[in-house]
Amino acid sequence: MKTLIHPTAVIHPHAELHPTVQVGAYAVIGDNVRIDADTVIGAHVVLEGPCEIGVGNQIFPGAAIGMQPQDLKYVGEPTWVKIGDNNFIREYVTINRATGRGEATTIGNGNLLMAYVHVGHNCIIEDGVIIANSVALAGHVHIESRARLSGVLGVHQFVHIGTMSMIGGMTRIDRDVAPYMLVEGNPSRVRSLNLVGLKRSGMPTNNFQTLKKAFRILYHSDLLFQQAVQELETLGNTEELEHLRRFLLLSQMSGRRGLIPGKGKNKELE
Repeated sequence: MKTLIHPTAVIHPHAELHPTVQVGAYAVIGDNVRIDADTVIGAHVVLEGPCEIGVGNQIFPGAAIGMQPQDLKYVGEPTWVKIGDNNFIREYVTINRATGRGEATTIGNGNLLMAYVHVGHNCIIEDGVIIANSVALAGHVHIESRARLSGVLGVHQFVHIGTMSMIGGMTRIDRDVAPYMLVEGNPSRVRSLNLVGLKRSGMPTNNFQTLKKAFRILYHSDLLFQQAVQELETLGNTEELEHLRRFLLLSQMSGRRGLIPGKGKNKELE
């Protein structure tokens, strides 16, 4: 322990650190923080509990994790930050606890959060997500696995961002981003499929071609939204297509923010 924890680090006696955890100079680890094996805590990192951090994470200097939410509804109830395994959390990232007794802000596995990313209360980030520098997520944002967010953009509260989508830099995200799509601009629009990401994903060629047909139906046809979603049923039954259909229907029915529209003939979502 003495060889892995810098002598200037301040660690609460009730914090639980696996013997393989490394802690850098002037880090502060508070009560009710639990850190699993092979995680590295950089210099000047601040961790407040309740907070759980999994195996093999690297948390770089200046990050602040587990602070109380920036939410006036929060009145001190016990809430959490829960972080999975093998994440890279770069310099000066902030991750706030949730609002609502027993609720958690959750980060999955294998994510990269670059410098100055802010993750607001009650956010969910699944697995394999990359968020570039200076991105701000408001409360209750849900990002599905393998999404990509470019730098210097903001995401409105209660927005849902679909799997394997790509968001261009400095984009304003105030509505849901459908899976597999490339979104960019202010106001933001669906520009195309995330072609590069889908090709790199190893998706079978037939499934990829099916998504291309789905994109043309949704964003370049004269069909109304409900008609377009129903038309997707004629394309077959791939895993990706079913997920896209469920996402679109849930976004419309849930009373959330609605969907970011495209640029094509179908203007119903604008």
